[in-house]
Amino acid sequence: MTTEIQYIIVIVVYLLGILIYGIYQGSKVKTQTDYSIAGRSLPGWVAALSERSAGESSWALLGLPGYAYAVGLSSIWTAIGCVLGIVVAWWLLAWRIRNEAEKYNAETYTDFLAKRFGKHASLLKAIASAVIVFFFFFYVGAQFLGGGKTFHTLFNINPYVGTIIIAAIIVPYAVYGGFKSVAYADVVQSIIMITILIVAPLVALIKLPAAENVFASSVIEALNKSGISYLNIFGETTNGIWMGTVLAGLSWFFGYLGGQPQLSIRFMAIKNTRNAIIARNVGIAWTIVAYIGALMIGWLGLAYFGPAGLNDAEQVMPSLLVNLFPPIVTAILITGVIAAIMSTADSLLIVSSTELSESIIKPYFVKNKTHLLLISRIITIVLAFFALLAAFFAPTNLIYTLVGYVWAGIGGTFSVVVLCTLFWKKFHSIAAIFTILAGIIFTIVWISTGMEEWVTSRILTFFVATIVAVFTTLIIKLNETNHVEN
Repeated sequence: MTTEIQYIIVIVVYLLGILIYGIYQGSKVKTQTDYSIAGRSLPGWVAALSERSAGESSWALLGLPGYAYAVGLSSIWTAIGCVLGIVVAWWLLAWRIRNEAEKYNAETYTDFLAKRFGKHASLLKAIASAVIVFFFFFYVGAQFLGGGKTFHTLFNINPYVGTIIIAAIIVPYAVYGGFKSVAYADVVQSIIMITILIVAPLVALIKLPAAENVFASSVIEALNKSGISYLNIFGETTNGIWMGTVLAGLSWFFGYLGGQPQLSIRFMAIKNTRNAIIARNVGIAWTIVAYIGALMIGWLGLAYFGPAGLNDAEQVMPSLLVNLFPPIVTAILITGVIAAIMSTADSLLIVSSTELSESIIKPYFVKNKTHLLLISRIITIVLAFFALLAAFFAPTNLIYTLVGYVWAGIGGTFSVVVLCTLFWKKFHSIAAIFTILAGIIFTIVWISTGMEEWVTSRILTFFVATIVAVFTTLIIKLNETNHVEN
């Protein structure tokens, strides 16, 4: 049996398994609350594994290992920024977001943001939802494209055929089971991802000293042979570049502070406070192990292949797996890449569809409330269809440019809104609206004018949004705290 056939068998079994499992979980969905937030009944371990899978995407398996392979030890700052953000989110914010969502009976991310406020809450909800849906629409398209390219790399399938395959697996269980199906499917994908990030570096470390035709016999030797910048924790140390390396890495911290809707919705869906503690512990442990594994894969890739051994740095993890394991094991582990892409795509799709249906379509266009669940499913199908069209027909550079705004524009901006909503009683809906608009506009202008090359918007957007939030709260006086608007 050829290697390619083994890969195909494993991938097909995996994809069919995920589809069947997702539909099985979806069979338990009976109400709109089940569909949008899993009935607010997720066990802690499910919420944590689902959140980590949705949060890491292919970043933990391709992006971060590739970055560690390309730059060496200085990649640690990016890992520190991400890990600190995730730890703070789970330790300080997750249980608060969960409790506030339950208090106000919020079923979507923008519900959580808006229901604390008064007469302007509907406007805030509509604006926040429109921003999220617009950017996440292209984000879903980008994930479909990424899946198509992965199939092309593995099996030389036409990327557009691969894109259709990914969509054909994700859409049925997302449409049928909504958030509940997505969350439980992500659990399986999270387990596959963490398995790779533990097994691959351990096996690579064990085999490296006796391996033949490798660049170096240890990680330290590989870093040393690759050049002085690889061994320096600050990377390039001339002309202030080292400071940019540190700040750019640490800047990832700000986007995790409640500002990613696809992650915060997992906090909102946790069953109770006891399970929130379980989720916190599982989420933090998964993160620490995963990021150590991702860095080690990149650095071990240097030892096996050398700094010029790969044409694409982000292929270091798949290349290492092929080098270390027999084809059938490699095929099983390589499903982690597809798992990562699917876990992000399904999460973004369901967040986008529920925001569109709950915040924009139903309040303004649906008078008969007896078929809300059916309407949500139809909207999910329509959104997935148009995201697939975008993947086929929209210019690829446009899609990835818009996705590039997400972490700073959505993450940095909404993190400020979430933090102010949780911790500042004077903060009001008008201030939240101004903050969202200012953060998004600033990010687009900053990146599109090329200023991102000087200072990353992942830092600046957060502080610009903070300044706008503070000034508008203090200048515009509104008293709408603890108001629940249905």
